[in-house]
Amino acid sequence: MDRNGLTNGDLAWYIPHQANPRIIEAVAARLGLPMNRMMVNVDKYGNTSAASIPICLSEWSIAGRLSRGDTLVMCSIGAGYVHGSVLLRWNLDKRA
Repeated sequence: MDRNGLTNGDLAWYIPHQANPRIIEAVAARLGLPMNRMMVNVDKYGNTSAASIPICLSEWSIAGRLSRGDTLVMCSIGAGYVHGSVLLRWNLDKRA
Protein backbone atom coordinates (compact mmCIF):
# COMPACT_ATOMS: atom_id res chain seq x y z
CA MET A 1 0.00 0.00 0.00
CA ASP A 2 2.90 2.35 0.72
CA ARG A 3 4.28 1.89 -2.81
CA ASN A 4 0.88 2.84 -4.21
CA GLY A 5 0.39 5.85 -1.94
CA LEU A 6 -2.55 4.29 -0.12
CA THR A 7 -3.54 4.29 3.54
CA ASN A 8 -5.95 2.16 5.54
CA GLY A 9 -8.61 4.77 4.83
CA ASP A 10 -8.41 3.93 1.11
CA LEU A 11 -9.02 0.25 1.74
CA ALA A 12 -12.56 -1.11 1.42
CA TRP A 13 -11.73 -4.69 2.44
CA TYR A 14 -8.80 -6.71 3.71
CA ILE A 15 -9.12 -10.38 2.82
CA PRO A 16 -6.80 -12.53 4.93
CA HIS A 17 -6.12 -16.23 4.66
CA GLN A 18 -8.71 -17.83 6.94
CA ALA A 19 -6.40 -19.84 9.20
CA ASN A 20 -8.14 -19.03 12.48
CA PRO A 21 -9.99 -16.10 14.10
CA ARG A 22 -7.15 -15.32 16.53
CA ILE A 23 -4.68 -14.66 13.71
CA ILE A 24 -7.18 -12.55 11.77
CA GLU A 25 -7.88 -10.43 14.86
CA ALA A 26 -4.14 -9.99 15.50
CA VAL A 27 -3.56 -8.90 11.88
CA ALA A 28 -6.42 -6.39 12.10
CA ALA A 29 -5.00 -4.96 15.33
CA ARG A 30 -1.47 -4.65 13.88
CA LEU A 31 -2.77 -2.97 10.74
CA GLY A 32 -5.08 -0.69 12.70
CA LEU A 33 -8.11 -1.93 10.76
CA PRO A 34 -11.49 -2.52 12.38
CA MET A 35 -12.78 -6.07 12.15
CA ASN A 36 -15.77 -4.87 10.11
CA ARG A 37 -13.34 -4.22 7.21
CA MET A 38 -11.88 -7.73 7.37
CA MET A 39 -13.56 -10.43 5.30
CA VAL A 40 -14.04 -13.34 7.68
CA ASN A 41 -15.73 -16.69 7.09
CA VAL A 42 -13.47 -19.03 9.06
CA ASP A 43 -16.27 -19.22 11.64
CA LYS A 44 -18.52 -20.89 9.02
CA TYR A 45 -16.07 -23.18 7.22
CA GLY A 46 -12.88 -23.45 9.23
CA ASN A 47 -9.49 -23.24 7.50
CA THR A 48 -10.24 -23.86 3.83
CA SER A 49 -6.57 -23.46 2.87
CA ALA A 50 -5.93 -22.00 -0.60
CA ALA A 51 -9.68 -21.63 -1.23
CA SER A 52 -10.28 -19.25 1.69
CA ILE A 53 -9.76 -15.97 -0.18
CA PRO A 54 -11.75 -16.94 -3.30
CA ILE A 55 -14.60 -18.18 -1.09
CA CYS A 56 -14.68 -14.82 0.73
CA LEU A 57 -14.66 -12.89 -2.55
CA SER A 58 -17.48 -15.02 -3.92
CA GLU A 59 -19.62 -14.66 -0.80
CA TRP A 60 -19.13 -10.89 -0.53
CA SER A 61 -19.81 -10.44 -4.26
CA ILE A 62 -23.01 -12.50 -4.17
CA ALA A 63 -24.15 -10.58 -1.08
CA GLY A 64 -23.60 -7.26 -2.89
CA ARG A 65 -20.95 -6.12 -0.42
CA LEU A 66 -18.35 -5.34 -3.11
CA SER A 67 -18.69 -2.25 -5.30
CA ARG A 68 -16.91 -1.32 -8.51
CA GLY A 69 -13.78 0.65 -7.57
CA ASP A 70 -13.37 -0.86 -4.08
CA THR A 71 -9.72 -1.23 -3.09
CA LEU A 72 -8.97 -4.68 -1.70
CA VAL A 73 -5.90 -6.32 -0.21
CA MET A 74 -5.68 -10.10 -0.23
CA CYS A 75 -3.02 -11.71 1.93
CA SER A 76 -2.21 -15.37 2.27
CA ILE A 77 0.26 -17.35 4.35
CA GLY A 78 1.65 -20.82 4.01
CA ALA A 79 3.91 -23.24 5.78
CA GLY A 80 7.22 -21.83 6.93
CA TYR A 81 6.87 -18.03 6.56
CA VAL A 82 5.74 -18.17 2.92
CA HIS A 83 3.35 -15.30 2.26
CA GLY A 84 2.00 -13.11 -0.49
CA SER A 85 -0.31 -10.13 -0.90
CA VAL A 86 -2.23 -8.58 -3.76
CA LEU A 87 -3.63 -5.06 -3.98
CA LEU A 88 -6.50 -4.71 -6.45
CA ARG A 89 -9.46 -2.59 -7.44
CA TRP A 90 -12.73 -4.46 -7.76
CA ASN A 91 -14.01 -4.00 -11.31
CA LEU A 92 -17.37 -5.76 -11.24
CA ASP A 93 -20.71 -4.13 -10.57
CA LYS A 94 -22.79 -5.10 -7.56
CA ARG A 95 -24.96 -8.13 -8.11
CA ALA A 96 -28.70 -7.54 -8.16
